[in-house]
Amino acid sequence: MPSITASILTLLVSSSVVLAVPAPVASSSAAPVSQISDGQPQAPYSTVVPVSQISDGQPQAPTAQASSSTPAQGSSSAPALATPASTVSASSPYSACGSDCICPYAAPYLHDLATANGKLYFGTATDQPGTGEDTDIIYQKILNNTHIFGQVTPANGMKGMNTEPELGVFNYTMGDVVVNIAQDHNKILRCHNLIWSTQQPEWLTSENYTWTRETLLPVMENHIKTIITHWADVCHAWDVVNEAFASNGSSSASPWLDIIGPDYLPLAFQYAHEAVQATGKDIDLYYNDYGIESPGNKTNAVYQLVRDLQAQGIQIAVGLEAHFTVLDPNTYANQAAVMSGLQDLGVTFALTELDVRFPTLPPNATYSYEAQAYRYWESVSACMQYSKCEGITVWDFEDKYSWIPETFEGQGEADLYNSDYSRKPAYYAVAEALQGQACTVCGDVSQYQTTDSDTCADPSGNCN
Repeated sequence: MPSITASILTLLVSSSVVLAVPAPVASSSAAPVSQISDGQPQAPYSTVVPVSQISDGQPQAPTAQASSSTPAQGSSSAPALATPASTVSASSPYSACGSDCICPYAAPYLHDLATANGKLYFGTATDQPGTGEDTDIIYQKILNNTHIFGQVTPANGMKGMNTEPELGVFNYTMGDVVVNIAQDHNKILRCHNLIWSTQQPEWLTSENYTWTRETLLPVMENHIKTIITHWADVCHAWDVVNEAFASNGSSSASPWLDIIGPDYLPLAFQYAHEAVQATGKDIDLYYNDYGIESPGNKTNAVYQLVRDLQAQGIQIAVGLEAHFTVLDPNTYANQAAVMSGLQDLGVTFALTELDVRFPTLPPNATYSYEAQAYRYWESVSACMQYSKCEGITVWDFEDKYSWIPETFEGQGEADLYNSDYSRKPAYYAVAEALQGQACTVCGDVSQYQTTDSDTCADPSGNCN
């Protein structure tokens, strides 16, 4: 989703040949002295576990509402909240944590919980190199902890402008940075993305090229097949086409659409399917989009794409990006309805870019950390109800590197970790959702629940 930084563009422009896989990137900078003690970075206290809630090294669970068990698969009713509690019970995921609860590397471990409860992964996007993530020691230690994040997605390194910067000249340098992370730390790799209207090579829209359908189709085919073949041994899945539908279900603006026509979308999947068959590998092929987390015209268009490709024997899976604000309405019910439809189609799907941003900053009584936690919990809980939902990816995990402030002015703090690497309530809400547990960190959710699915609670209008 986010645009690439100028430093990455500079790196890209200077590269014009096919490069071999580089050696793993080593971190070259040290953590601040104030954050290091006995060789270990120390996480500061935060709003996640305020000092007033710590007693004998144990954080105390906030009061919540009455609870019942989570719903059966396919239910559109959100699981209820936990019974009131003034202390953490012996069965709580925090009970064995001790004073390390404030540590950004400690249990609960999200990937471990996901796999223990039937999912393939819990993972994160990462945007390296060029953003500072690759030289941030604490960031690297959290990212590389496969107990927390067992899957990784390159946020930008595999997009068209980076992989084929010159027509017919492929560059794998940036993508290989995240490939190395996945291989070095035994992580699943989701590869993102092949065809999109944005962040494409300059030659696609350059006046130096006069494209026609007949000339661009083989170029698109070559791009898709070359990239899939190159990374065939490492990619569990590819986002083949990204964000091709408008909110009304029509095709969204794209140079691929303008030049080739609307069938560029199924043709892209056909080429990807042929490439995967040629490799003999088991690679999932995803259509990925935002705004398809609730029923509507755009979601119906995705359903129809699935039916059309299935009828042709062409593989497809569906990625629900899941970019929300803290007060988006009916998050659980809407996602459950969409997921039920995908499950009925027999198609694999996943939450691919989950984050929950604050529409105004700083957070307050209306836009609270508890409300954010509840939205995360709803999304993960919905995925956990459906066997075809294979996993969850957050779109990076630490506010310092979030794409939100650059894209939505005045908004942010969308991730599971604060900029000081302390965990938000949302982190623990996700852990509870992965276990099918009620949320103990969400507070009184009645203040941010709504019954009108057509109402956008974000005053800026940026829902989904």
